[in-house]
Amino acid sequence: MSLKKKNLKKLFLASDHAGYKLKESIKNYLVKKEKKVFDLGPKNQNSVDYTDYAHLLAKKVGKKSNQIGILICGSGIGMSMAANRHKNIRAALCYSLISTKLSRLHNNANVMSIGSRLTKKNLALKCVDIFIKTKFIGGRHQRRVKKI
Repeated sequence: MSLKKKNLKKLFLASDHAGYKLKESIKNYLVKKEKKVFDLGPKNQNSVDYTDYAHLLAKKVGKKSNQIGILICGSGIGMSMAANRHKNIRAALCYSLISTKLSRLHNNANVMSIGSRLTKKNLALKCVDIFIKTKFIGGRHQRRVKKI
């Protein structure tokens, strides 16, 4: 299923050096599934500041609705904290299938953050699928999301 069919305009991906290998695995996985992915870096495993990449991705995703982002660092925590400083960003630390699903269903998260040192590759790929496929259910949750 293409991103167009899912009503997503763009899918952005970024990491720090600790998340680089998992970012590359996720990118390759999505490309094989015919998803259009915009890799914001880094381009290698050299040490970088996670905040720079979280801010870059958040600025892109926050510009328009129906765009999503995937951030990967060692724990996923720093990336989500940095991204959430931006207007229109709802970044969620996704560490399990249910946390990922609920981040979309109830919180309308538009950025997922994954800890590469805490999440095995196969679980991360399943979480990515769930994040992309799950839609916000709105209803009583819309009122709460507006308060963010």
